[in-house]
Amino acid sequence: MDRYYSDKLSAQRLRQCYEIAPPRVKQYLQAEIDHVLKHVDPDSSIVELGCGYGRVLKALAEHIDTAVGIDTSLGSLVMARDSLRDYDNCHLVQMDAVNTGLADDAFDVVICIQNGISAFHVDHRELVREAVRITRPGGLAMFSTYTERFWEHRIKWFKLQAEVGLLGEIDHDASGDGVVVCKDGFRATTVSPRELARMTDDLDAEVSLVEVDGSSLFCEIRV
Repeated sequence: MDRYYSDKLSAQRLRQCYEIAPPRVKQYLQAEIDHVLKHVDPDSSIVELGCGYGRVLKALAEHIDTAVGIDTSLGSLVMARDSLRDYDNCHLVQMDAVNTGLADDAFDVVICIQNGISAFHVDHRELVREAVRITRPGGLAMFSTYTERFWEHRIKWFKLQAEVGLLGEIDHDASGDGVVVCKDGFRATTVSPRELARMTDDLDAEVSLVEVDGSSLFCEIRV
């Protein structure tokens, strides 16, 4: 299960997931990008944890100075390189988000959005601490998950992905309470407000939970 995204849901297959998204889901996807853009300026440097094939980076690249995307899937990074070939301010690295090897205090903004925190299947506390470590003083680390009221739109989207063979058949008996379960072993979770608070409760930083578009819950950490 830990390699599901890199082995089965990367590169072209991952892009297809977003291409078939229903209109309300596409609204959610854009609303998250727009929310990030509110927190950057032309001089900002950003790193995206779990950049996939570069969809979010491409939307941000024209508005910032430097963008770095990391991912464990080489196939997705190759596709991202092609997508971002006209943006010389974008850099891509195959790297573990929990142990990046990036320098301390390296970026103005660190993002892990569009429920990427679910896809990693790592210790969330360790992920948050790594993000904070590479964020400059005064900078912002941003994580997002789904709100409870977006469930019906989300399950509809996953059902579409299953119908075209991108995911296994949805196990509706096992799915619920923010968790989508497929019969091939795929499992997509969300992070509750209580869990977000637990992840960040020992940080020496200002932490805010912000709802966006009725679909997302952002955990924003001002370092």
